[in-house]
Amino acid sequence: MVVLNKIYTKTGDAGETALGNGARVAKHSLRVTAYGTVDELNATVGMARLVADETTDRLLSLIQNDLFDVGADLCRPDMEKDDEAGYPVLRMAPEQTARLEAEIDDMIARLEPLRSFILPAGTPLSTQMHLCRTVARRAERLTVELATMEAVNEAAVKYLNRLSDWFFCAARIANDEGRGDVLWKPGANR
Repeated sequence: MVVLNKIYTKTGDAGETALGNGARVAKHSLRVTAYGTVDELNATVGMARLVADETTDRLLSLIQNDLFDVGADLCRPDMEKDDEAGYPVLRMAPEQTARLEAEIDDMIARLEPLRSFILPAGTPLSTQMHLCRTVARRAERLTVELATMEAVNEAAVKYLNRLSDWFFCAARIANDEGRGDVLWKPGANR
């Protein structure tokens, strides 16, 4: 359980921060950048919830909780040392991605196939979903890059990959189930 009885500690004043295992690293390290971007994504999801209908809000609340799980997973680089923490270290599980896939399948069943790329536009909720999608893609890219250098839970990478797909489908659902999508017209302004 997390206990935050003091918000500022001054321990990061020299440009370092502590990971979940206590190791100190530079605040600009790729691991910190990756889970910091997941945190940024969580904030964009919170903004989307302001304009979401009740059903979408409920699904977004699940995603926000999952994103804290992703951050907790990414801040623990020692994949094999879970026992020294004194408690089970939180890791993303395949079931979290499976839930997203089922929700994506439900959304796709309501949508006509795309015949053009779409612009990130339309309703306020749709544009928020597109913003979430782009931040999710960046979080995924950073996490994949981190995985080329350090141990990363594969389930966290898969979740982020599927999550951007979820946001894309949710953006289309928010645009009157795709009927309000704004289509890209290649070269239209030449």
